[in-house]
This record gives sequence, structure tokens and C-alpha cells, in this order.
Amino acid sequence: MHPPGLAAKLKFLQAPPSYGASVTQVECLETHMSWVFLVDQLVYKLKKPVCFPFLDFTTLKAREFYCREEIRLNARMAPGVYCGVVALQWNQDTLALVPDALLPAPGKTVDWLVLMRKLPLQRTLHQLIEKHRLTPSELSAVVELLAAFYRAAPRIALGENDYLARFQYEQASNREVLLRPQFQLRDAALAMDRFDAALALVADLLRARASGLRIVDGHGDLRPEHVFLLQPPAIIDCLEFNPQLRQLDPFAEIAYLSLECSMAGAPWVGPFLVQGLADALNDQAPPALLDFYKARSALLRARLAMAHLLDPQPRLPLKWAPLAARYVTQALAASDAIIATRQHGKP
Repeated sequence: MHPPGLAAKLKFLQAPPSYGASVTQVECLETHMSWVFLVDQLVYKLKKPVCFPFLDFTTLKAREFYCREEIRLNARMAPGVYCGVVALQWNQDTLALVPDALLPAPGKTVDWLVLMRKLPLQRTLHQLIEKHRLTPSELSAVVELLAAFYRAAPRIALGENDYLARFQYEQASNREVLLRPQFQLRDAALAMDRFDAALALVADLLRARASGLRIVDGHGDLRPEHVFLLQPPAIIDCLEFNPQLRQLDPFAEIAYLSLECSMAGAPWVGPFLVQGLADALNDQAPPALLDFYKARSALLRARLAMAHLLDPQPRLPLKWAPLAARYVTQALAASDAIIATRQHGKP
């Protein structure tokens, strides 16, 4: 009998007996790049065999590598949360989950999963903002975690023009998606042009960040739903599949998180994080640089939202265009702030 296909794997992973006799319920969630299975106090994550311009999970070898990378990288800000990898094995016409510690085993590995501890969703930064329960003292602990992380993170040596070229390349990708005629995304073309003007105006600031070795191997996807206000706090879901996308200015990551917090209803979080990180790292970012990073994050998020509609069967198809339009509005405001200040010689 041939090894199982994807449908058979998913059927197995959605069945409670696959995880042991005591398991009675499995909750399955789908993301753009993974299937997630919630089992009691554990989480199993299976990477989809997909290929996008920024990642390739189509081979078993690649999925194993990036599962292990996910474990390694997330240990930096979420120690003890990521438990290891688990092999999905095919043996005598049956599937089984085999922990890494028990390998090699008689079966043939047909896929790999990341195993995590389940964290309380009500303690995410996003949920605390939504419930109006976030306090500055709790956020101070997040600043401390991020500051320690950025101090220890490897510095990335980038040529000044190489750093600028990354934004130009990303902007080309934004244009390719957001300006597609079938989308008719309001103000998208204007936002693209304003961002180009803003990029030219802050080029000197970006070159200074690169030449000053301010670029680090960071988190790559620092959003409120990935930040857990525990004791101590934990930050999960580091971007593991593309090292270049993790190579960021810490203030670019903070601008991204600030944007998401503001859109969730807590605009005070951004200035709090920026000032806290500036003090902890002894590194001040000019306002124009922060506005640029905010505009960049907003356009990236708009593009990722609309990219869902390019899937053959998009999930939640009515969600993405309104969400992208909100991000375009944010990008326009941030770019216009740069243009208004830098053209008058302000930092």
C-alpha cells in the first residue's frame, strides 16, 4: 500500500485516538501555512506542503528542517514552550506519532510536526487590549524581554545600499499584488507613490542604521497575538522560514507591533514600547524613521491580506479587502507624516 496522502494525514491528525486513549477531543485550526491541532494542553503544528515566493515547504526534508528551526529560534523568547518535533510515521499500513527522542523507529517518516505547550489565549496582548485589561506594568515586562533579546541578537552586516534595496524589492512585491486590477483597492496606488517618496526622504536614516550595525536577527512577525503576558512573558511564532525576513532593525519590529496594537484599539502602546526600548538599548530612533517603518509594515500587511484572495479557495474571502484597506489608510498617514516633516528639514 502506498504511503498516505495529505487527506489521510489530516484525517489521522483530527482523530482523538491518534494522540492516546485518554484524548477525547481534537480542535483543528487552519492558517495560511499550517494546520494546528489542539490536544488537551498541547499543540501540534503541521506545515502545509506549499510554495510561495518567500518559502518552500514542498519537500519532506524542508518541512523537517523548518520544524527544527522553529523550535530553535523560538527558544529565544519562549523558553519551555516549544517541546520538540514529532515524526508522523507510516508502518504496516498505519500512521503513528513518534517523538523525536524515540527515533529511529521501524516506520517510515512521512511528515513532521512541531509540538508546543498550549498557552492561555486570554493572556495574549491582543486579547488584553480587546478586553481593556492591559496595564503599563505588564507591558514593562515585555519591554524587558525584547530589550534582552535585541541585546543578545546577532548583528547583521548589511551594505547601506543593500538595506535600501530590500525595501525597494519589497515595494515591488507590494505593487504587484495590491495594484492588481481585479482588486480595485482604494488608494493603493496613491499609497505606493507616497511610500516611494517617503523612502527617498529617509534614505539617509536607513543607511545610518545599516552602517551602525543596528540590524539584527530578530523575530520577524512581532504581532500582539504572539505576545503572551505571562510571568515571565513569552513571545512565540518567530518567522523561521526565511532568515532575510528576520533581519530587521529592532525599531522596525516595534513599529510593526505598535501598528497592530493601535489598530486593535491601544494607540498608547506604541510610544510606550518605543521609549522603553530606546532607554533600554540606549538607541534613539528619529520620528521619521519610526513613521517609515510603520508605513512599511502597513503595506506589507495589506499585501499579505490581499494575497489570501490569490489562493484557489481562499479562507474567509470577505475579510481581506476591508482589512487591506485599513492598512493602506495607515500607510498613507505615516508616509504623509514623513513627507510633511522631512521636506521641512525636520528629523
